[in-house]
Amino acid sequence: MALVRDVFRFRETDRCRTRGLAPMPGHPEQIAAFVANQAASGLKPSTIERRVAAIGHHHRANNYPAPTAHPEAGGLREALAGIRNEKRAKKTRKEPADAAALRDMLAQIKGDGLRARRDRAALAIGMAAALRRSELVALTLESVGILGHGIELYLGATKTDQAGEGTTIAVPEGSRTRPKALLLDWIAAVRALEVDVQRTPTEEAAIPLFRRLTRGDQLTTFPMSDKAVARLVKHCAGAAGYDASKFSGHSLRAGFLTEAASQGATIFKMQEVSRHKTVQILSEYVRSADRFRDHAGDRFL
Repeated sequence: MALVRDVFRFRETDRCRTRGLAPMPGHPEQIAAFVANQAASGLKPSTIERRVAAIGHHHRANNYPAPTAHPEAGGLREALAGIRNEKRAKKTRKEPADAAALRDMLAQIKGDGLRARRDRAALAIGMAAALRRSELVALTLESVGILGHGIELYLGATKTDQAGEGTTIAVPEGSRTRPKALLLDWIAAVRALEVDVQRTPTEEAAIPLFRRLTRGDQLTTFPMSDKAVARLVKHCAGAAGYDASKFSGHSLRAGFLTEAASQGATIFKMQEVSRHKTVQILSEYVRSADRFRDHAGDRFL
């Protein structure tokens, strides 16, 4: 924080000197102009707000009111709100890898090599369990429970489980994507390669489920990276004829929710898998799926 204050003490003084203005106390209009300049240079709203906060802190440290607390700070607040709104308007949601898209993507992974088996299993499990890419690569062998009618995945502390209590996600066996079969195929391939490898039960449990491969497709003991998952999604989407730039690692999670909503799943059943703390985000998926269902114009358009 001290570094930020020092940087902005210099920058704001320099800006004021070139414009013949006193650096402190800064008038809100002066800071609003600074905000506009920073936004025009492409900085994120969070960065600009942090810099305005640093300027305010420096004012208070010198017994001046912060510019945002000035009686004439309305224009400055509007400028800050404007850059936040503009940023939100520019955000675009990535395309979901729904059931049809996922099957198309899986069809692009040819052969029975180690990489092909891993990639098919990673895509299928990522979508079937509505996993974030960080959650997918954090899975270990101990995370997996094999049942007669599907699999269970145990997740430890996650983005929506800050208390670290963990949760278990049920993944049906499936008859189209077949996530269980693809996962077992990958695990069997790994075990065949490591039939002579000796590990303690503790070591075995901690082995990453989806492991990094070398350029020569040699197995390592390290997990895939979350960036590798994103690259895999983009590559397979592009190979299947989709616009790869519109897909990301999040497309797997979004794909599950999109497909579940379109198939009539309730928000609460979706929440069991997605683990969202609130249903607001999930309601967007349901509303999107319902736009054409029982449409008011069905009977006359």
